[in-house]
Amino acid sequence: MKHYFTIFINGDPFNCDFSMSLSDILRYLDIDVNNVIIEYNNDIINKIQFNSLFFKPQDSIEIITIVGGG
Repeated sequence: MKHYFTIFINGDPFNCDFSMSLSDILRYLDIDVNNVIIEYNNDIINKIQFNSLFFKPQDSIEIITIVGGG
């Protein structure tokens, strides 16, 4: 039996399975982890934590895309 709950990604609700890590969610959303900064409940998360970070209901992440230019 699947257990889903809602987290918020950039302010929008996202139904998440309890077994999904941050890395799983970013892969699901097709986000290149090399070009983003992730803020989890107002704290910046180091990329080495992406596989070990799991969510609780109502958690919030902000995905900030790094854009190069010149």
